Amino acid sequence: MKKVLALVMVCVFAALMLVGCGSSNKTDWDYIKDKGEMVIGMTLFEPMNFKDANGEMTGFETEFAQAVCEELGVKAKFQEINWDSKEVELKSKTIDCIWNGMTITDERKQNMSISTPYMENKQVMVVKKDKVEQYATAEGVKGASVIAEAGSAGEEVAQGDEFFKEAKYVSGKSQAMSLMEVKAGTSDIAIIDFIMAKGSIRPDSDYSDLAIIESKSFAPEQYGAAFRKDSNTTEKVNEAMQKVADSGKLKEIADKYNLTDMLLLKAK
Repeated sequence: MKKVLALVMVCVFAALMLVGCGSSNKTDWDYIKDKGEMVIGMTLFEPMNFKDANGEMTGFETEFAQAVCEELGVKAKFQEINWDSKEVELKSKTIDCIWNGMTITDERKQNMSISTPYMENKQVMVVKKDKVEQYATAEGVKGASVIAEAGSAGEEVAQGDEFFKEAKYVSGKSQAMSLMEVKAGTSDIAIIDFIMAKGSIRPDSDYSDLAIIESKSFAPEQYGAAFRKDSNTTEKVNEAMQKVADSGKLKEIADKYNLTDMLLLKAK
C-alpha cells in the first residue's frame, strides 16, 4: 500500500512539474494572445488619443494601434493611466503596452522594450497669443510660471534647459491640463509636444486664444510604443506596424490628422 501511495505521489509531483514547465515556457506574446486583447495604456490628448463627440476613442495613435492589433489578431483595449506611473503599470501587467506619443529615451530603452520609431516630434512652448513675443527669449521667460506633464519630455526641458533656468516650474497631471492652466492664466507657459499643440490649437477649438512660439523649439525626439523588458511582443508589433505602413493604411491615418510630414515609418 505504501509503495502504491508513493508511486501516486511521484506521478502527481511529475504532473505538477510538467504544468509548471508549460507555464514557464509561455512568452509575453502568448499571454496577450491568450487573452485576445492588448491593453494599451494612454492619456487623453489630441490628436493622438481622445474621445469624439459620441464619447468613442479616436485619434492617430488609437487608429494606428487598432490597425496593428487587427494584423496581430487581437483586440486593442485602451486604458487611461497616470503617465508618471506608466512603467509600474506595465511591469505589473495592468497594461500590456504604452502607446501614446511616448518619446524614446536611453533610460526608457533600459527599462522597457520599445518598438521601431514611427514618428518624429519636438517640444514647444504654448502661451497666450498676446505673449508670443514676450516669451520668445530667455530674458522674457525670467520669473514666468512654466508647466509640463510630470514625467514627460516637456518636464525634462523645463527642468534641464538653460532657457528656463530663471523660470518657476510646476508639474501637471497631463499635457491637456498644462494647456488648460495656460488658458486659465494660472500658468504662463506650457511645454508640450508639438504634435499635441498642433492638434489642439485650432480656430474652432477651446484653445483658439493660445499660440505656439514657432521661433523656439526643444528636444527633437522620436515616438515609439513600449512593452515589457525583453518581451517578444515588440518584434510582433514591429512586423505588424510595417505591414500597416506597406498597405498604405498608416499614411491614410496620418493624413486624416495632418501628421504625414512627421512620419518616420514608411511603406517599403
